[in-house]
Amino acid sequence: MTDAAFPDEIVTRSLLRLVRVPGLDRPAAIITLDNGFDHTKPNTFGPGGLASLDAAMTEALAAKPAFVAVTGKPYIFCVGADVTGMPRIASREQALQIGALGHRVFRRFKDADVPTFAFVNGAAMGGGLELALHCHYRTVSAGAAALALPEVSLGLVPGWGGTQLLPNLIGIINAAKVIVENPLMQNRMLKPKDAFEMGMFDRMFAPADFLESSLAWAAAVVGGAESVNRQEIDRSDMWDAVTGFARKTLDERLHGAAKAPYRALKLLRMARAADTDEGFTAGTAAEDEALADLVLSEELRSGLYAFDLVQRRAKRPAGAPSSSLARDVTKVGIVGAGLMASQLALLFARRLEVPVILTDLDQERVDKGVAYVHAEVDKMLAKGRIGEGGAARVKGLVSGSTDKGVFADADLVIEAVFEDLKVKKQVWAEVEKVVTPDCVLATNTSSLSISAMGADLERPERLVGMHFFNPVAVMPLLEVVRAERTDDAALATAFAVGKKLRKSCVLVKDAPAFVVNRLLTRFFSEFYRAVDAGTPVPVADAALDPLGLPMRPTALLALVGAAVALHTGETMHAAYPDRFGTSENMKRLVESGKPGFLTADGELDPEVAALLSVGDRPMTPEQVLDNAVGALADEIRRMLDDGVVAEPQDIDLCMILGAGWPFHLGGVTPYLDRTGTSERVTGRRFLPEGTASLAGAA
Repeated sequence: MTDAAFPDEIVTRSLLRLVRVPGLDRPAAIITLDNGFDHTKPNTFGPGGLASLDAAMTEALAAKPAFVAVTGKPYIFCVGADVTGMPRIASREQALQIGALGHRVFRRFKDADVPTFAFVNGAAMGGGLELALHCHYRTVSAGAAALALPEVSLGLVPGWGGTQLLPNLIGIINAAKVIVENPLMQNRMLKPKDAFEMGMFDRMFAPADFLESSLAWAAAVVGGAESVNRQEIDRSDMWDAVTGFARKTLDERLHGAAKAPYRALKLLRMARAADTDEGFTAGTAAEDEALADLVLSEELRSGLYAFDLVQRRAKRPAGAPSSSLARDVTKVGIVGAGLMASQLALLFARRLEVPVILTDLDQERVDKGVAYVHAEVDKMLAKGRIGEGGAARVKGLVSGSTDKGVFADADLVIEAVFEDLKVKKQVWAEVEKVVTPDCVLATNTSSLSISAMGADLERPERLVGMHFFNPVAVMPLLEVVRAERTDDAALATAFAVGKKLRKSCVLVKDAPAFVVNRLLTRFFSEFYRAVDAGTPVPVADAALDPLGLPMRPTALLALVGAAVALHTGETMHAAYPDRFGTSENMKRLVESGKPGFLTADGELDPEVAALLSVGDRPMTPEQVLDNAVGALADEIRRMLDDGVVAEPQDIDLCMILGAGWPFHLGGVTPYLDRTGTSERVTGRRFLPEGTASLAGAA
């Protein structure tokens, strides 16, 4: 029955071979997972793949080998369940079947009467990592690209034993981090070294001779020459204390908006007894129930939609010109040496590996910018994230000057100076005098008109927007902005550079504040409006909690800075005075020098309260939320009608990658469609019925 839900499954075959290993009198059975494609199409498990693994295990055990080992095709172990079939699961019974099938097949490795090994030679996520956890012993390649249990980010839980096995291997604290915290932190991956140090793997070997080293070590373990010592797991009341604290943290962050993290914590709590056969069986049965509940949920549909955007659309930006038009970039100039400019300098030097030169008004500022880069490189060196040779190379690539003449041989110059149109126009007038005719000019402006910025240039067609998000090294989004006269060569160069910087690029039309800042400004302006009307700050602040956003308005304001938020708001008010209001209270806050509304302990700052001038028409939390999501729907429809981006999917991708909006919302438009907000405010949906939703799904 489960096969019907996966009609398009690319079956991962389990290929068995018996090999002689020195030191053993019987051959070893090696099972290699391989779906027949290269590493760009990773191994996954659907019903067909599980059946193949089951058959291979039967054949392997029949050969009475010295041990059974499972590994993957080059660079890939297995990245988990085949999620393409998930939306086709139409009943709870089907969901229970797929959960039980995975548990039954994987458990054969745990219960085998010969030693079982997982040789994790590459990426291992979700069900792939769970298969490895079922094996008695595990090795990992130091070159494995990604290790994770990311299910919670999609709206699921590790459903094939992960919630029960992992905490009993690495402890409840680390397991809660891997299963709950990391997926909610932009789906953070583990590096092999981190996973090994946690105790997830018994040995780590270099990629070049990984299989040979793993086989030799396995033979030594089976022969008794090597022993494996595992950490002792604390199953005291501390276990429940950790899961209780994790739940409190979830409440503070998600406010119950997503089901999957809470179900995962419940399963982790049960795992305290999973060191026994009875406890493990009860835990895996509970995983089946959780999987069945979550597969038929709106949360999963939104999570799969968001996952597809991040994994596919982000790699093929809609509307990007041919990469063949991109110009080679062999030297980068950066105007400015402040924090943002210095972060850019470090990123360009590390990823492009070309000379990067900073300029600023005086030598003191230049020296400070270069010193920042050197200090950050030293931190990476101390943490082992870069070697001594690499550190010296990056430092040597970054230099500074007060003379813009150093840009004479640059292929790309990007500015990161104060957000003032007059200042930026002056910068470009000076730069254009010294650069070559083919040099691409890029601005990191977050809200100003790029067309206006380049209006007086001799070659305005080479000016393009490259809007990075802070912190530059962490935030994955790059809004590539096409001004009225930007040509394809400049645009293609921006996309090519963004790809080398490992950013996900989205093509955006030159419109005030582009996508993320425009939507956040409109959205959070409803918070300021509510406060101005007399709504207590804590009430207005908590009103958006049902969405489960990464930050409340006051926290985001403290991060961005009141002055920056006010400037962006005023820019948007100048462009669209009918929709973007101005807040006198925000002006008072900025003039006071206060960083935000709240004190460090989350209470309204008494000095700020004394500054506020509020009305006598406070709103309820429901009204604040309704106004905020309504404003989002209205602004998104206007942006799409104006061609700011190609499709609603680009809006969602920008909000996920640039603002950290959660997968369980699908970014934003699936939520607006599901709740009826889209039709109520704009008269129509953003996405076809059934997209990122159960309603109308095939």
